[in-house]
Amino acid sequence: MKNLFDISGKVAVVTGGSRGIGAMIAAGYVEAGARTYICSRHLDQARETAEALSDKGDCIALAADLSTLDGIDHFVSEISSREDRIDILVNNAGAVWAAPIDKFPESGWDKVMDLNVKSPFFLIQKFLPLLRTGASADQTARVINIASVDGQRVPDFETYSYSASKAAVIHMTRVLAKRLAADHITVNAIAPGPFPSDMTKALLANQRQELICEVPLGRIGEAEDMAGAAIYLASRAGAYVTGSTLTVDGGWASTV
Repeated sequence: MKNLFDISGKVAVVTGGSRGIGAMIAAGYVEAGARTYICSRHLDQARETAEALSDKGDCIALAADLSTLDGIDHFVSEISSREDRIDILVNNAGAVWAAPIDKFPESGWDKVMDLNVKSPFFLIQKFLPLLRTGASADQTARVINIASVDGQRVPDFETYSYSASKAAVIHMTRVLAKRLAADHITVNAIAPGPFPSDMTKALLANQRQELICEVPLGRIGEAEDMAGAAIYLASRAGAYVTGSTLTVDGGWASTV
């Protein structure tokens, strides 16, 4: 029982791991003993996070633009030059766009759908050789897609492409789970509710108390909440879970 949540010795990749939810997950993995790669479009930002975690474990920062297939290929090549396998892939990098429906631009639709849906799919595709290498019936590799409660409910804000993209991620997770089970790879999603991040900075600055009042547990999510969920899905404890979305929101989405 004491080893159910052990991920020591695993190799993890967390996209967008330099800040927000990605940094929370990366910190949890590093402290739990996994060698963890994080990436950002801005290498300095990723390095700053990696350096902050360096006294807790092994965290490696890389620069990556995951909005294009060339950028994805370059990132996968960088990992492949350093590792012969990866055990955990967390697709966290994403974008949001808000605008009134009468003025919502095509650029806002395409940017969000491409980064939130297309990029995770092709990252999984390109990382399959490394995921398959270390995967077996007894030691399944893990893919964790970061969705959102906005993909499960109707949000209050006019973030049309974001909500659509996160709903797509949740269903894509189920589709890939069915296909990749034969390769000993589980595919799950986490749907975060209110957590501190760049995406929620303005909301928490202006409506923090109103938001807290809507959350049954009466608080904003903390780093340990997200890290715990990600460690569960990456460890032996979550080995028989695939195609599922774990909602981590203090009860917000199911009660509002």
